[in-house]
Amino acid sequence: MDVVPAAARSAKAEQTRRTIVDAALRLIRRDGYDATTMRAIAAEADVSLGSAYYYFSSKEHLVQAFYDQLQVEHAERASAQLAADTTFAGRLRGVLLAWVDIATDAHEFAAQFFKNAADPASPLSPFSPESTPARDSSIDIYRHVVHGADLKLSAELRDELPELLWLLQMGVVLYWVHDTSVGQARTRQLVEQVVPIVDKLVRMARLPVVRGVVEDVLSLVNALRPDPSEAVTAPNQGRDGTRAAARR
Repeated sequence: MDVVPAAARSAKAEQTRRTIVDAALRLIRRDGYDATTMRAIAAEADVSLGSAYYYFSSKEHLVQAFYDQLQVEHAERASAQLAADTTFAGRLRGVLLAWVDIATDAHEFAAQFFKNAADPASPLSPFSPESTPARDSSIDIYRHVVHGADLKLSAELRDELPELLWLLQMGVVLYWVHDTSVGQARTRQLVEQVVPIVDKLVRMARLPVVRGVVEDVLSLVNALRPDPSEAVTAPNQGRDGTRAAARR
């Protein structure tokens, strides 16, 4: 985990933390995720290995801090878009494209992160306990997308739609990871084409003939929602929850 809480960090500690994260990203770009060790990251950041572990308990939690940083930038970019548009389609399009914009620099090594994030026991999984702050922050962005838009929704759909839109973003992220087009142009095209479809489906949810199907879908989503008490623990993790390979 991120060992030192944000509220307890001094300006110097925050700078050291940022230096360690930046060093990790440089090495991952150069050597790949698997070949980058905490020891190498500490050397690159010109700090002791103990200092690196003081701020981050593992390499995976260090990368999670990078995710958190992206999420802060996404929230800031999305806020400007939401202030300028009240249409649901415009707000959703703007927020999705804002994520593509701020993640552009990370695309070259995103696939290396993704293969670890796909492991349900990894802290890098978007559904992991460690990812809860970033996940909740992202869902909150979509809550603002919905609540400030020109939509008339049932109370149940209004409550559930932000998380469904976050899952849509996860689908866009998966496509983006594998998008080799210049500037991820195909991902941007995907957003442009999928947003009008989502807009129509959401607006149709009020129709009596569709309402029953919507209720069934929401029931299904709730049934499939992970139970925190059933969290997966990787077999090669120690009692402190960190992976041996990440602590080399």
